[in-house]
Amino acid sequence: MYRRQAPEIIPEENTAVWSCTNEGCNGWMRTDFTFLSEPVCPLCQASMGQEMRMLPILNQAGNSFVAQRS
Repeated sequence: MYRRQAPEIIPEENTAVWSCTNEGCNGWMRTDFTFLSEPVCPLCQASMGQEMRMLPILNQAGNSFVAQRS
């Protein structure tokens, strides 16, 4: 008999993001990863607005970012 392991819980935090204002587009990016003070959507070139989202906490590991494990 096999038992499934409980899924690993990845901690999340309220994170500032830029979100596309175009209703038909789902584009968004973390504010920490933008170079412009008011970026445009990389998918549809529409303007972006700031909002908050619950996202996994990221830690830098070498030259890349990985989700923090609990």
